[in-house]
Amino acid sequence: MQRRHIKPPKIWLMSDPRFGAGLLRAVQRLPAGSGVIFRHYELNEEARELLFWQMRRICARRGHSLFLAGDERQAQRWRADGFHSRTGKRARSRLKRSAAVHNIRELIAAKHARADYLFISPLYATRSHPGARALGPAAFRQLALRRGQALVIALGGMSAAKAAMQDRRVVHGWAAIDSLGVKPKNQKRILVPT
Repeated sequence: MQRRHIKPPKIWLMSDPRFGAGLLRAVQRLPAGSGVIFRHYELNEEARELLFWQMRRICARRGHSLFLAGDERQAQRWRADGFHSRTGKRARSRLKRSAAVHNIRELIAAKHARADYLFISPLYATRSHPGARALGPAAFRQLALRRGQALVIALGGMSAAKAAMQDRRVVHGWAAIDSLGVKPKNQKRILVPT
């Protein structure tokens, strides 16, 4: 995959076991040129790689960037566009790197690791981490303003409506699970932003 000169995605889907069989459909429904962080740590290596390659075919057709959560070498072997990890030194590959940031210590580590994207979370309360304290807009902004050259992706309780409220001078894009495909109980439909 490793395409050059693609625009940095503004909308990112975080893969999650809650998608079940609907994961590949959710990736197909993303607006063209979106990003996907492939996680699925719960799968054994063979099943995880098989699902990754199925997703990779869809991403290539739709012009999505596909990042593998894990180390850079594995992302290179699996021909991902990038990797999602906040630890370890970066090799000299052309792969982009994203990192999860929940506090200032992780922000400093991600910048030291030369991450291209900082997934700062949780901005709002989220079903992914029930009971976890949300950063809220003020603390989120404080972290985002210290981003350096990295692009900030807002994560945690995000939706298209909440993304539209973000300061575009600071926040490049947003990521989600639920609002991009997982259907919470008692909710009939999730709208995918355009």
